[in-house]
Amino acid sequence: MSSLERLIFAIIFTGSIVFFLKNIFRLIATICLGRWDNRFDNLWARFGGMLKYGFGQFRVVSEKFGINHFLLFWGFMVLAFANLEFLVAGVFPRFSLNFIGEYPYGILLFMADIMSLVVLICVVVAVVRRTLFRPDHIDPTLDSYFILALVAILMIAFFGMHACEAGIDTRLAWMPVSKILSSIAGHEGSHTAARAFWWIHALVLLFFMNYLPYSKHLHVLTAIPSCFFRSPSLVSTVPRLKFKKGKRFGVSKVVQFKWTDLLDFMSCTECGRCQSVCPATNTDKPLNPKQVIHEGKLNIFKNSRTIFSARPKDMLASAPEDSEMVVPLINGSDESVSTDAIWSCTTCGACMQVCPVFIEHVPKIVEMRQHLVMEKAEFPEELITFFENSEQRSNPWGIAPSDRTKWASELNVPLLSDGVKAEYLFYVGCSGAFDSRVRQVTIAVTRILNAAGVSWAILGTEEKCCGDSLRRLGNEYVFDKMARENIETIEKYDIKKIITFCPHCFTTLKNDYKQFGTSFEVIHHTQFINSLIKKGKIRPLSVSNGRTVYHDSCYLCRYSEIYSEPREIISSCSGGEGPVEMERSGEKSFCCGAGGGRMWMEELIGKRIYLERTREALKTNPSTIAVACPYCMTMFEDGVKDEKASENVKVKDIAEIVAESIK
Repeated sequence: MSSLERLIFAIIFTGSIVFFLKNIFRLIATICLGRWDNRFDNLWARFGGMLKYGFGQFRVVSEKFGINHFLLFWGFMVLAFANLEFLVAGVFPRFSLNFIGEYPYGILLFMADIMSLVVLICVVVAVVRRTLFRPDHIDPTLDSYFILALVAILMIAFFGMHACEAGIDTRLAWMPVSKILSSIAGHEGSHTAARAFWWIHALVLLFFMNYLPYSKHLHVLTAIPSCFFRSPSLVSTVPRLKFKKGKRFGVSKVVQFKWTDLLDFMSCTECGRCQSVCPATNTDKPLNPKQVIHEGKLNIFKNSRTIFSARPKDMLASAPEDSEMVVPLINGSDESVSTDAIWSCTTCGACMQVCPVFIEHVPKIVEMRQHLVMEKAEFPEELITFFENSEQRSNPWGIAPSDRTKWASELNVPLLSDGVKAEYLFYVGCSGAFDSRVRQVTIAVTRILNAAGVSWAILGTEEKCCGDSLRRLGNEYVFDKMARENIETIEKYDIKKIITFCPHCFTTLKNDYKQFGTSFEVIHHTQFINSLIKKGKIRPLSVSNGRTVYHDSCYLCRYSEIYSEPREIISSCSGGEGPVEMERSGEKSFCCGAGGGRMWMEELIGKRIYLERTREALKTNPSTIAVACPYCMTMFEDGVKDEKASENVKVKDIAEIVAESIK
């Protein structure tokens, strides 16, 4: 390289590095605009998670094409060392990584050569897939093709500059691909071609480095930090709000999100996995979880410019509450989230479970609902009655609280208010107390508890709705009031263990109520019944329910990781024959459509989620559809009726199956 070339490259290199560092600072400053969230705890565990999911790509390779991304990622990891040497040597020609030793350096050269070929093949595979076999959840953006083209040019230039300098490049002994190409290229006039390839590689590499922060591949820079700062488990709740005069509730501006939320917006790989599993997206609703995150990213970048221009010397501080927003977060332009999308969410959590970089979609949607409900009073009309009933009569139907124990009128049910001392509180829930069909499940649970000799009792008319739907719909004020009253009642009787058969009550009592300082041991009835069977407290007889298919409730499987217990119970009650499985079951279970407060709302847009799931169950030709959730029970009962299959197919709760087998 001539002195003039070296000088020109030094100027370009220095400018590129300065611009890159400026972009990195801009990204960090933008993330800092969000509210504080302590994700600096358990640092060793976080580091391990980053290695597993960030560098190990465990979630990425969970799907077949993820292998291609895995190879691209590790190709660039290996080439990072080769590119570092390449760039520094452009300014200081004598620089080389050979100081690490002949053999380690040789292995590095070998790996760089092989991985360059692997990356080039992966690019070709990605282009073919996007062009000829593109899945519905992948968007055919020009930016994607542009990035792939840049990567391909880098690899071709890498091979070109080494192959064309075969006569003077002593490193070729360690580089089999480049060596083969050099024998094809020959040595005549190779130096000129080598210099051309060198400059192509250098300029494209520096451009690529500075283009990333502005492209859809921003996640290349933010995905690893996102894996480090992820929640240790699937986020099952939202932060508790403190109600003070003058305080704002929910999120109406993008800067009101936590800094980890803003990192989420930037970390989205736009892989489309979230939308491929989203029940709303799959039934033609306005909600696309990938689009919500993308709109959040556009919104924060658009608004951050205004904030930074107003305070250029205070770049790393959180944005003030009264920050002016150029673009609104909700129902504005293309950089905003629509209210129809916000209200379409069932909070099933499927999007979060499959996201390779652990983006937390559901809490963001719930926080936007909080703003719409508590600050703007803008929500679907059918929720007016639901909110009024819940607040005034502590149940969604508005039935008199005195009717909570009608189901037990002819049963000998122990009441805590009668002075009964019990080990377990059976938290019946609103559906179990008021829904005529679900009451049969309540009675089945009581029969099982009595048959096993369990010490239990209920709150009776003192019990209130757990508040699950209220919280997920954004009515945090009424939820907060209801939760505190429930906790006060339960603690009054010194209860430490709670059994419930509703997964929504289960996760609310177990996770949401912890924010109020509780330490209850909350057990779902499938867990409890399974333990009773294993201990020999109850001995189910083999009762024929015919061909049984089991539906995994989102709040039971995805949020609480209860998969095996219901299946083991069915097997115990059918002579060892387990349930048949739907196409989407276990971790991949498809929502019934009732979560996130959608139980109390009409499906007016697109196809009905419960019908999609019912049809999937009916494809297995079942005699019984087994569930472990009152909401799922209602959805499947409606679905079976709509499909005119009621005569041949029965919907039963796990407790009903067990109760029938211990007659």
